[in-house]
Amino acid sequence: MYVADRTALEVLVAQVRGSAFIAIDTEFMRERTYYPKLCLIQIATEDVAAIIDPLAFDDLEPLWDLLGDESIVKVLHAGSQDMEIFYLRMGRVPTPVFDTQVAATLAGYPQQIGYGALVKDVIGETIDKSDTFTDWAKRPLSGTQIEYALNDVRYLPAVYDHLRQALESTGRIAWLERDFERLVNPATYEIVPEEMWRRLKRVSSLNRRQLGVLREVVAWREREAQRRDAPRKWVIGDESLIEVARRAPRTREELAAVRGVADKLPGKTYGGLLDAVRKGKEADDADLPFLERRPRRDMAEGAVDLMAALVRHRAKQHKVAVPLLASRDDLERLASGERDDSPLLVGWRSEIVGSELIDVLEGRLALRVGENGLELVPVDTDKE
Repeated sequence: MYVADRTALEVLVAQVRGSAFIAIDTEFMRERTYYPKLCLIQIATEDVAAIIDPLAFDDLEPLWDLLGDESIVKVLHAGSQDMEIFYLRMGRVPTPVFDTQVAATLAGYPQQIGYGALVKDVIGETIDKSDTFTDWAKRPLSGTQIEYALNDVRYLPAVYDHLRQALESTGRIAWLERDFERLVNPATYEIVPEEMWRRLKRVSSLNRRQLGVLREVVAWREREAQRRDAPRKWVIGDESLIEVARRAPRTREELAAVRGVADKLPGKTYGGLLDAVRKGKEADDADLPFLERRPRRDMAEGAVDLMAALVRHRAKQHKVAVPLLASRDDLERLASGERDDSPLLVGWRSEIVGSELIDVLEGRLALRVGENGLELVPVDTDKE
């Protein structure tokens, strides 16, 4: 079914409204824009598979109303970018959701498994990926493009059913709740221009005053990119912004001398960037940003490696992808004493390995290699 007008959309929404879940995917373009250009929306249930063409008509309110229905589970695969688009277009985030890529890792599949590989394993179907880099904004769409787009949701209901049953049978379905929290949190998709400087590389080479300038010039670029609906790098590159923050130019001539500025910025925008530089230079010392330095504590050499060995052991035992259970950064933070907000000490991760990691760090558990591999040995802390 190809939906290209309001009446057809209303008919489709009425068809799927009573479903317990709907599979959903999008095709979009953003190589030349700041905001993603939504080109297609695909939805499917066990009985219906359809493509909605948002370029054919403006009013998608019946679909937004459907996605806002909290009695219907929205099933996606690696759905963060789809959720961002819905947030931008709907002004809210669809809930509840079920991400099959996240769920698959708890069912024993590799972390970040692709949709095609998952479909192949669960259903035995091979999906043609030849249209992966197609121009979805071009019309009319070819038959192969339409088939490709439909395949992205056609098999999701069966994959969802398989994963849900597998996780329910092992008592792991509740584990997903915390992992889906970020996906449905509107804050995940909100852009705060004054915080965007943290995403740049090489910021550690700047002092606090320079960081104050960087904060302001990066925020200026973010708003300028939004205003133009252009990629950030088309406004001015990261390296150029770092250098602007370092030099803090006062005049158009000094600003133009920074590599990459004259090539990117039209002369009329110089004033806005110079104003941002000035704002950063004049900020109160107490208001200047700073890089958070991870607190360290004395620890036995190799503590993180020891913890990593335990994580690998438990991940294999529970058939969970190692990076999903605990990243190297998670372990380093825990070993350095950062326990507040540690994902390892909350929910299912705590049950599988988090509590044991604390016991290892505090000397209540020891690791040794036995006949059957790694073994955990309680330590008698009362023994002198």
